Amino acid sequence: MVVRNWSFLFALVAVLSVAAFLYAPFSPDWWLPNPHSAPGHSVSSMGREIDLLFIVILLITGLVFIGTQVALVWEAFTFVDQLDEQGKPKRAASYFHGDNRLEIVWTLVPAVILVFITIYQFGTWARIKYPSRNPKVPPLAEITARQFQWVMRYPGPDGRLHSPDDLILINDLHFVKNQPTLIHLKSSDVIHSFFLPQFRLKQDAVPGLTIPVWFDSDTAGSFELACAELCGWGHYKMRGNVTVHETEAEFAKWTSERIGEQNRDQLDLATDGEAR
Repeated sequence: MVVRNWSFLFALVAVLSVAAFLYAPFSPDWWLPNPHSAPGHSVSSMGREIDLLFIVILLITGLVFIGTQVALVWEAFTFVDQLDEQGKPKRAASYFHGDNRLEIVWTLVPAVILVFITIYQFGTWARIKYPSRNPKVPPLAEITARQFQWVMRYPGPDGRLHSPDDLILINDLHFVKNQPTLIHLKSSDVIHSFFLPQFRLKQDAVPGLTIPVWFDSDTAGSFELACAELCGWGHYKMRGNVTVHETEAEFAKWTSERIGEQNRDQLDLATDGEAR
């Protein structure tokens, strides 16, 4: 009967796991789902769709977990070995090759769940990833990943990329609240991954490709840009700042100031060179 006590341990672990699962959404450190005031809440329209997908998957896996744990505890409690006075099992073990019907069921059920998830998420995936769904706006910037930084190239006053008045910054992404933002993502060396956690956006930067990526934000403020692909010994350095401006005028003022600083820095370099 000592063996039967294991079933109570299994039951306790399962109950604690489910309790933690149910408590998590009410914890201030939990990121999904969460109110607007929570530090990890999604600030993009696509992010809320992705959060909903996570919730659906969590519910499915949670229900499957509860069902499997109930079956495990019941089996451990009901079919524990019972010994006679000589210490021999009272019930002889029986062996069989398999159960085709059972194998079909436990193959078919996960397959149906996976097909449902695939169909359910297809619209969100298409809206975020298909180039044909990208907003019809000029690119805000060209972002090139390299070991180990993000190089941001913004168009200057002429509004065109790769012209002499371009603004070039390192690890500093700026755009405007409530406006669809399109960037061109590139890599100059290895595979990197452009990751905006609060926007639920992740896209690999692949050498030789220019990948259009779009996102938006309904909240002004400061956020984080990270690389989600192990890209070398300095991978930890690839952290960037993301600033969402409240208005277009605020963004234009910031751009003008930075272009002025860039031109002044170039003039100082030229002056130093002539002095030498």
